[in-house]
Amino acid sequence: MIDLLASTGMRVGELVKLNIEDIGIENRECVVFGKGNKERPVYFDARTKIHLKNYLESRQDTNKALFVSLQKPYNRLEISGVEIRLRNLGKKLGINKVHPHKFRRTLATKAIDKGMPIEQVQRLLFRKN
Repeated sequence: MIDLLASTGMRVGELVKLNIEDIGIENRECVVFGKGNKERPVYFDARTKIHLKNYLESRQDTNKALFVSLQKPYNRLEISGVEIRLRNLGKKLGINKVHPHKFRRTLATKAIDKGMPIEQVQRLLFRKN
């Protein structure tokens, strides 16, 4: 989940809407439905591909959602569930104020720092078809 947020810059609302069928593991891409239910492709890195493959192989449920709760009945994870998991992980690591949107901002900041023009960063985060 963290790798997917960090490597794609997707919104947490887009993350929780993902279904397994929306993920193209081999092509390292997925289709997200953003604000206004607009569809856009996002791409993830090789490390995320490995982690997603391992995660999907470990799943023992039949829910079509990509991310589900850890206990039966394995319901689709909601935004609050993602936020709670990240906050708890942050506490364990001694990091305050961990929230999903930081990954999106960090991706944009890194891209700008590496010389990507702001217009390209905007297209990366807000791609329009």
